[in-house]
Amino acid sequence: MSDQRRLVLASQSPARLGLLRQAGLAPDVIVSGVDEDAVTAPTPAELAKALAEAKASVVAARPDVKGALVVGCDSVLELDGRALGKPADAEEATARWKDMRGRAGILQTGHCVYDTLSGRHTAATASTVVRFGEPSDAEIAAYVASGEPLHVAGAFTLDGRSAPFIEGIDGDHGNVIGLSLPMLRRLLAELGVGITELWAK
Repeated sequence: MSDQRRLVLASQSPARLGLLRQAGLAPDVIVSGVDEDAVTAPTPAELAKALAEAKASVVAARPDVKGALVVGCDSVLELDGRALGKPADAEEATARWKDMRGRAGILQTGHCVYDTLSGRHTAATASTVVRFGEPSDAEIAAYVASGEPLHVAGAFTLDGRSAPFIEGIDGDHGNVIGLSLPMLRRLLAELGVGITELWAK
């Protein structure tokens, strides 16, 4: 049996780290420091993928990760064809919730895996439809005041204080939290790596 491959998560998201740990993986975290505003793409799905590729490529280029598998992810909410990341401030978060309520958006999460041994990488975007409920203005104000929506793509979380305001989703719930484990498994397989080989000993 060969030595277990090191897995590196190129994201500071505690939600992504939590999903990987729950699935039996034990990644190291190295934040990429990519300027997300400098990355552009024609559609929200392509933007999410381009951001994931940018994060993973920066970390994969570091000499201290030689031999590791590097995973980069980034999420945006697609609403009316626009890509919505983290809101700039409380005012924007409030306006966005008033715009989203009673509607559905698509949470687009880009995934990229770099194999620093072979120099190969692969990337794709997973999409999940999110159906928003109709929180009152008072509920939206209370949620924004909690500070939670200011730190997350789309200004909501599936596993936090806005959970009561989400009516349902169509697709992978992990993708909305920040990382699709089925997508990760497929991308690793494209690089010749089985996800069970990466389970923590």
